[in-house]
Amino acid sequence: MNAQPNMKDHKIHISIDGKPYEAQDGQSLLDFAKSNGIFLPSLCHYEHIFPPLGTCRVCTVKANGKPSAGCMTALKEGMSIEINTPELSDLRKAMVEMLFAEGNHFCPSCEKSGDCDLQGLGYQLGVRVSRFPHLFVDRIIDFQPKRMLIEHNRCILCRRCMEEVKTQDD
Repeated sequence: MNAQPNMKDHKIHISIDGKPYEAQDGQSLLDFAKSNGIFLPSLCHYEHIFPPLGTCRVCTVKANGKPSAGCMTALKEGMSIEINTPELSDLRKAMVEMLFAEGNHFCPSCEKSGDCDLQGLGYQLGVRVSRFPHLFVDRIIDFQPKRMLIEHNRCILCRRCMEEVKTQDD
């Protein structure tokens, strides 16, 4: 199983949306945000998988003015991070809308309705309709796997399922 390395023991000073914080040097921004009640959504993050997957990009932030995945951003002394700006909120919402449009997601008729990370995040971000047209691509369903059924019509390409299977074998 992958494990996150030990953090350096000394504290650093960062700012998030203009507010000062004290954090562990090298700590993941996403982990720091979660532990400090700062909303930073993610679909591909599992705490026990290190290094982080960084595949969904729903946790995109601006670190020192540059776009970055929050789960893959290691905190350093003096960092200035933007999380809750209108631009970043719209970007995250657009990414989730694209996942719905591309993945043939029909939430009202889905057996996971009410127990789905993508659907829950859509509600949290206020997604009511998509600005992107649904593709309705008919992708294959992999019925031959050793450990899981892969439903490519519902896949959001986060790789969590694949990493979970790999970590169970470690």
